Amino acid sequence: MLTFSYPLIGNYGVRAERFESDRVHPRAAVAREFTEEVVEWLADEGVPAVDHLDTRDLVTSIREEGAMKVGIAVGEDVTPEDAKEELAQCKGMSEHVDIGAQVTTTELTTFEGDGDTTVALVDCGAKGSIVDSLVDRGATVHVLPYDADAEDVTALEPDVLFISNGPGDPENYTATRDLVEEFAGEVPLAGICLGQQIVASALGGTTEKMAFGHRGVNQPVRDLQSGKVVMTTQNHGYTVADPGDQLDVTQVNVNDDTAEGLASEELSVITRQYHPEAHPGPHDSLGFFDDVLAMAGTEGNEHKPRVAPSD
Repeated sequence: MLTFSYPLIGNYGVRAERFESDRVHPRAAVAREFTEEVVEWLADEGVPAVDHLDTRDLVTSIREEGAMKVGIAVGEDVTPEDAKEELAQCKGMSEHVDIGAQVTTTELTTFEGDGDTTVALVDCGAKGSIVDSLVDRGATVHVLPYDADAEDVTALEPDVLFISNGPGDPENYTATRDLVEEFAGEVPLAGICLGQQIVASALGGTTEKMAFGHRGVNQPVRDLQSGKVVMTTQNHGYTVADPGDQLDVTQVNVNDDTAEGLASEELSVITRQYHPEAHPGPHDSLGFFDDVLAMAGTEGNEHKPRVAPSD
């Protein structure tokens, strides 16, 4: 369930051209107030909208207690006690071992670029802007299901194996981790968000669930080589606790020192915990995609930024 801290959601409408996915993934949405257009759109998507709640109090509880199980009970015969009992039996995020199946593509999809680079993007819940950012630079992107096998990847002859963002515990993505293990050192590896966690786990690192996670468009990240600090967009509840012996931490979160970037020159690996492709921004770290293509030995095309649609 997605809780909005901003009091009014939808005052500039529902902009389909801004969507990062072809469907809504949260099971429900909560806000102080939704506009009628948003309520109707969520209803069309089969997602309950709950508003006229004190979301300030709710956000305070989440901030103090961390992410928690939640449910919506409807009906005159439903008591709070009944609802709590049923909720207690529901699985937590880490227990949903097949959550990737709910968000992945079901078949190979190709997005043609006008350059020479081929990227195999493993879809664990990939955002559309990741594909856009690579295609904008000339790469042809083949999007595969999260449980694709080594033969599926090999058939594409990729210059880069890219592991996408997505929901849930990285330890549950066993097929995706197997791909990373199979191709590490053979094909350059890249990853964003969950992708960083899966790459680290596959190469000997460990991950852990965070008490609160990183959410929002103003997470400061420091590059350890340059000392430069950039603002980033983040939305994750797990993190790399220890990168292991094969990966180096290249960037850290200014607030809590967690790993925001990993790399291995020997294995040709580069990952980010945050979202360089975030729209509407910030765009401080879009150069990550240039670094990915450079790592693959292909420079790609000069990037042409996506122009925001006019009103």
